[in-house]
Amino acid sequence: MKVAKNYQKKVEAYNRQEMYAAEDAMKIVVKNATAKFDETVEVHIKLGVDGTKADQQVRGTVVLPAGTGKKVKVLVIAKGDKADEAKKAGADIVGGDEMIAKIAGGFLDFDVCITTPDMMPMLGRVARQLGPKGLMPNPKSGTVTTDIKKAVDDVKGGKVEYRLDKQNIVHTILGKASFGDKKLMQNYDALIAAIIKAKPSAAKGVYLKSITVTSTMGPGVKVKPIV
Repeated sequence: MKVAKNYQKKVEAYNRQEMYAAEDAMKIVVKNATAKFDETVEVHIKLGVDGTKADQQVRGTVVLPAGTGKKVKVLVIAKGDKADEAKKAGADIVGGDEMIAKIAGGFLDFDVCITTPDMMPMLGRVARQLGPKGLMPNPKSGTVTTDIKKAVDDVKGGKVEYRLDKQNIVHTILGKASFGDKKLMQNYDALIAAIIKAKPSAAKGVYLKSITVTSTMGPGVKVKPIV
């Protein structure tokens, strides 16, 4: 009951029906992040597109300037010089064919998988393991590349992927509540700019239909879309 009472206090601290300026919404979210752990701050953006149509897909990546606050475990599947490049760049796990066999056996103890184009045909053998977990490398997300160092640096430096779900909503993280509202706003501005830039030419009408920010244990706060 104590949890329910604490949540109710947070809800009563602001107007849940009002759409706030992003800066004010972020302050409310940070203030309401009172859990004993460092809560993750998330954003949920409803877009005015039809994701069932190929020409209205919205997907991409953005490097959050303040980082994510999350330690990301990176696996690189590569051979030869590219494997050496991955190790020097700070990849947590590096391997080739033996790593693919390990994944086929159930190994999924990593957050991001990066690979080189020449290894992609072999990765097709473990698509069933990687795909449902969102771990399959993809050129659009920058995880299939010959520039392994940049890919590892970006992921470790705060790169996040955004993509539509079946309800045409983008869900992603903005960082940790401990960042404070100013750093969270830096990340928010970078993300919104990337999503606006990714607007499909086939999309008509209002593009940013609704935006909500929240923390792990806190209630959602509505944000006034800028366009």
